[in-house]
Amino acid sequence: MIAVAGSIVCDVIKTVDAYPQCGTLADVKRVSMSVGGCVPNTGITLAALGGVKVTALGAVGDDGEGRFILQRLKASGIDVAGIVVKPGSTGFTDVINVEGGERTFFHWRGVNAGFGPGDVAVGALDCRILHIGYQMLLDRFDAPDDENGTVMAAFLRSLREKGIKTSIDTASGGGDLRATMLPALKHCDYVIINEFEGGRIAGIEPRDAAGRLLADNIAKILEELVGYGVGEKAVIHCPEGGYCLCRKGGFTHVPSLKLPAGYIKGKVGAGDAFCAGALYGIYNNFDDEAMLEAGNCTAVRNLASSDSVSGACSFAEVMELKKSLMRLP
Repeated sequence: MIAVAGSIVCDVIKTVDAYPQCGTLADVKRVSMSVGGCVPNTGITLAALGGVKVTALGAVGDDGEGRFILQRLKASGIDVAGIVVKPGSTGFTDVINVEGGERTFFHWRGVNAGFGPGDVAVGALDCRILHIGYQMLLDRFDAPDDENGTVMAAFLRSLREKGIKTSIDTASGGGDLRATMLPALKHCDYVIINEFEGGRIAGIEPRDAAGRLLADNIAKILEELVGYGVGEKAVIHCPEGGYCLCRKGGFTHVPSLKLPAGYIKGKVGAGDAFCAGALYGIYNNFDDEAMLEAGNCTAVRNLASSDSVSGACSFAEVMELKKSLMRLP
């Protein structure tokens, strides 16, 4: 079993023709509502891959959005007994999705701000891996702790003492990402993040001034992450592919897939989809190349949908992409 914990929100996705400058107008082409946040995005995609029991841990409000999310998780075969219903509103994110391009998020934490270790019955957990995200958006977990640095670090430490492998993800929000993440890295077995988040933590630029990926710098960022205490694997995902460094040694890079024109309908949840594929590979003892391949292809399936979970499908379907799409040079 894999437990997925952390942020749970309702996404309101507004697809626009272009992102407007301040004070100007953009035309909204489509509006839809979907589940969002680490728990639904990663959990639903992971459950769809098959062969892994998934349990969800987090908080929703006693409102229509909370009930919508719980229903969607249950319909995906996910155990929701670990989700607490708190007074207040369910978190939400307004997602502004430019057709075929980038997305921008306007986030309201809602009851996620009150979700903390006290809401998780650690002694009753029966999972091999617990993946939690997003740091920087979980106020109680991000709070300071005198002994461990942050409450998140103390929580991860308690899980490892119980024999549970720990995996973390973060959000690309404001605040001091490095100060928040460093204590947690000492108590996680896996960190799975994007190149910008990794670069902010390590203090190394992942791209040059023209936006080109600096592959040598990605390797340096991974070395820094492992040096900060990651127990087993540090993983970075980006549009160009997946990168992994194991503490035991061994750097692996798997390039992404070349996509036909018009393939990308949205990028909402692509990073969470990569996490799901990578966790699936780790859970099933894939080697690092196969693990990154699973992450890449799961993320590519996600890109064909405007929301975060409609691209979820079985692992066999995901890997069909290897046969139908050419790798980037």
